[in-house]
Amino acid sequence: MIERIHLRILKAVETEGSLTAAAKSLYLTQSALSHTIKKLEHQLGTPLWVKEGRTLKLTQAGAYLQREATRVLPQLERIDEVLNQFASGEKGTLRIGMECYPCYHWLQQVIKPFLLQWPGVDIDINQRFKFGGVAALFNNEVDILITPDPVYASGITHLPVFLYEQVLVVASEHPLAGRDFITPQALTSETLYTYPIEATRLDVFQQFLLPAGCQPKRHKTIEDTDMLLQMVAAGRGVTTLPLWLVDDYQNTLNIEAVRLGEHGVSKQINIVVRDSSVNDQHIQAFVASAKAAS
Repeated sequence: MIERIHLRILKAVETEGSLTAAAKSLYLTQSALSHTIKKLEHQLGTPLWVKEGRTLKLTQAGAYLQREATRVLPQLERIDEVLNQFASGEKGTLRIGMECYPCYHWLQQVIKPFLLQWPGVDIDINQRFKFGGVAALFNNEVDILITPDPVYASGITHLPVFLYEQVLVVASEHPLAGRDFITPQALTSETLYTYPIEATRLDVFQQFLLPAGCQPKRHKTIEDTDMLLQMVAAGRGVTTLPLWLVDDYQNTLNIEAVRLGEHGVSKQINIVVRDSSVNDQHIQAFVASAKAAS
């Protein structure tokens, strides 16, 4: 029943001091302004103002509506501004699902330039969907899925970002250090540290150990990358990580990378999005930032 024009009229009457001046400030004729208020009064069943000679006097209902106009109009203007920012892409939230534990280090390099380019856009990173990210994507719980293990399905698009090699990480004094490559049999006497992921989804098992019918002597899990590498550097066991991540840590930890097999284990980071969102400007900007950081 109450429309913005009604609030604007009451506010203009207060600001300008007369109907004539209020109508002029709103680019209305005085008769159009009066007609609008009379129609509202009819709908409300109560007058908003009365004329006493040349003086306009607000009724209690009119004074109340004028006070509310002063309070509400700035809020509506702010709502308009924010909605316009959403429409122009200047505001929003980009929700990212992660299926890649070590990718957080790489993601930091991606996020910084993105946030500088889009200061009004927030980023929400969620790793709750560990190895269930495609379902989260279809359920609109995330806008982007970062994964090294793509699941191809109708309705989603895979955008390859960069290739990398998965390598064995050992302490510099470890007997396997310095080798050009290792065979699966070399790990049968080792304690293998991995992230807490099922062995059926771990590359070192699926692409290296199991095809050769091998298992490590022990398999232990650690969620934190820093702690995992500290254990390796201390000679407590070995692990497998992307070569680019090992390079980042070699300056501070006593570790070395060794190729898994003569030809290595190759992987690729993918950004997966819904087909309907592939041209979204925030997603396009994020993909560009991801490729630049790679």
